[in-house]
Amino acid sequence: MKLKRPRKSARSKRPASKRPRHAPARAARDPLLARMAGADHREVGGVSIDTTRTANGRVKRVCYPPGFRWSTHMKPLVNTPLCMHAHVGFLARGRVRGTYADGCTFDLAAPRAVVIEPGHDAWVVGKQAAVLIEFDTESSTAARFGLPDSHRHA
Repeated sequence: MKLKRPRKSARSKRPASKRPRHAPARAARDPLLARMAGADHREVGGVSIDTTRTANGRVKRVCYPPGFRWSTHMKPLVNTPLCMHAHVGFLARGRVRGTYADGCTFDLAAPRAVVIEPGHDAWVVGKQAAVLIEFDTESSTAARFGLPDSHRHA
């Protein structure tokens, strides 16, 4: 008769603080990346967008993944040469660079308030997603916030 060896415990001997974490579990616990309760959720061109109506406008949490570029991922979907939406809000995470048609550039790194006029191309810099908390009034955002309908110099 063979003797059975006792089974080794499946539990790790490392303390919880030293165990490797898996990205999906971490993302699920990160309130900045979790879906907004009661919001309309959609994904467009690889961008995750949660939108909720507030007063006469909307609050959006927009997650641009690493490697995202408007001209590559969104231009084919919207059929305009540049992004013609004004962006007003708070860049909570990540870094975004962009250019306007006239050659002006911007380089934004979280945390900071942002205003990006219509008529731009932009992309995420680095390996971290860019998370923008945006305030808009749909097609009238530029006018409501006192911005021109496209980028121009004063």
